[in-house]
Amino acid sequence: MQAEIVTIGTELLLGEIVDTNSAWIARELTKIGLNLFYTVTVGDNLGRAAGVLRTGLQRSDVVITTGGLGPTVDDITREAVAEATGQPLILDEALLAEIAAYFGRRNHPMTENNRKQAQRPAGAQVIHNPVGTAPAFAVEACGHLVICLPGVPHEMKHLMETEVIPLLRERFGLHGVIRSRTLRTSGIGESAIDARIGDLMQSANPTVGTAAHPGQTDVRITAKGESEEEALALIAPVEAELRRRLGDHVFGADQESIGDVVSRLLAERGQRLALVETVTQGQLAQDLAHTIDGRGTLAGSLILPDAGALGTALGIPSEDLAGEETVSQQAAERAAEAVRQTYAADLGLAIVGPADPGAPEAPPVYMSLSVGGRLRNGVPRPGRSGVSGQGWLIHLALDLVRRELLGLPPLD
Repeated sequence: MQAEIVTIGTELLLGEIVDTNSAWIARELTKIGLNLFYTVTVGDNLGRAAGVLRTGLQRSDVVITTGGLGPTVDDITREAVAEATGQPLILDEALLAEIAAYFGRRNHPMTENNRKQAQRPAGAQVIHNPVGTAPAFAVEACGHLVICLPGVPHEMKHLMETEVIPLLRERFGLHGVIRSRTLRTSGIGESAIDARIGDLMQSANPTVGTAAHPGQTDVRITAKGESEEEALALIAPVEAELRRRLGDHVFGADQESIGDVVSRLLAERGQRLALVETVTQGQLAQDLAHTIDGRGTLAGSLILPDAGALGTALGIPSEDLAGEETVSQQAAERAAEAVRQTYAADLGLAIVGPADPGAPEAPPVYMSLSVGGRLRNGVPRPGRSGVSGQGWLIHLALDLVRRELLGLPPLD
């Protein structure tokens, strides 16, 4: 059995609204073992929406739509489903009474265009919506099923949980589950991971795949079983083999971030970290502070506009600095120890570089960690600009701390 999600709305295509519905629905379908093969977004155009639905019903057992069930002219989901399934639209008087009652309970007048929401394709099964004015519905077409849900997230979620999931379980006899486990790695690229685990990526159940992010690569294991216990049992030996092959590059699993891991390790050891940086405009400190243990493990942070400000803020000797655009490894070392002492912390982390690390020919970014006066340096890295560039540098800096706390060798 396979499913498809169709999100309907021109605002999604224009980027005015981010489609969070598809990701949420995908997770819910995974829980009941229904494979999701396609996700499609189409604008508020009747012809194109009907065409997308016809294609979906040809290749998928169930198509779930969100959006386009409102009262306005550009809400065309009902019409598109009717056209795709060859069913006429009819006015459901019982639905119209429900909608009128909804407005009455809130002392709001029901406008004439709200009558449109009481329309449904002939033969459709009504899915009542107690938390909104847009009734949902399901239509059978040649043994396939299209389920139409509102685009408003809280309405969609309520109907998925209370109506649609039970409907899908009964309609398709779903008893299996799909479970995933994600290993998060640092200090190793996607191509290098592929060279180590490529044979495991040929498996059909569980499947193994990778996803690259700034500074880290995720390795996802997904298994399908008749029960959660069976799926997890399929995952366990593959996870063990992946951990063996990837070694200390694995820093966490599932939703753990590198900041979560570092703050937890610091908390377990009763230690605190101070940091100084001129590169991420405070994002590094925020990433640590927002973790569960962050407030207790972050002793203090010093965010400076450029390398030249190190001299004023921390007393870095002028010979270690060459203006605002250049900094040396020795300056990073002195800054790491100075910020550690300033905040009376156990560890001091410095990530310093030019004011614009992403500029052409810009000097590298230097990282240094002081642990009670003992220094451990990261490999100088070329600077990168933008959110992804900052994320890459933040990840490398925090991994330097992680490796120190775990007694792991430095990266090359």
